[in-house]
Amino acid sequence: MHNRKWIPTVFTILSFLIITSSTFAASISGTITYDGKAPKFKPIKMDADPMCVAKHSGEVMPQSLILGEGNTMGNVFVHVTGGLPNKTFEAPAEPVTLDQKGCLYEPHILGVMVGQPVKILNPDGTLHNVHAISKVNPEFNLAMPKFRKETTKTFEKAEFMFPIKCDVHPWMVAWVSVMEHPYFSVTKEDGQFTLDNLPAGTYEIEAWHEKLGTKKMSITLTGDETKEADFTFSRPSKKN
Repeated sequence: MHNRKWIPTVFTILSFLIITSSTFAASISGTITYDGKAPKFKPIKMDADPMCVAKHSGEVMPQSLILGEGNTMGNVFVHVTGGLPNKTFEAPAEPVTLDQKGCLYEPHILGVMVGQPVKILNPDGTLHNVHAISKVNPEFNLAMPKFRKETTKTFEKAEFMFPIKCDVHPWMVAWVSVMEHPYFSVTKEDGQFTLDNLPAGTYEIEAWHEKLGTKKMSITLTGDETKEADFTFSRPSKKN
């Protein structure tokens, strides 16, 4: 009888530990900025396809370096590279979308999980050619005439940053990373990112830019805190 008195107490403690551990979901947030004078880019020449020109009211600039107010950077891919538990993360059933809008890929930088559908759209009313130049996953080269508005692809193996190009419009390029986990983010013009729902631990974080390379940082999280991880990129110095 004496031992039975401990049963509710032990049960309460175990329940508290389970609830507490499941609610400890830490986050890493930050802002990506560019230091220095931004390079000048030439407008994209779309004259070869009048349908592309008609989609825009003015000049179209390359997507490789997108800067916002205060030199915040868009199109930077931020992800966890180390410290995650050894487990399999289930891919969302909901597809991510790669649009060919105005003869540009949108988004320019795309993260998708292994096995997650990628919905590829063509609303432009002209011929596009979706050429995935992957090395780990099978390469594909898919023509999308104006009457083919949508198709879906999946990547079954993890592969970091390979280009998808349009052979018809050579300025069109997107970068795709196929991830084994959901802890990644792509910045918009405001340069901000958040990696949510991380368990306590020490993580290696990487920020990747297609022209300026990578920046890395180690972050330790405890409990349900949010920690800041700001990255700054700069133009490489010219070699003598």
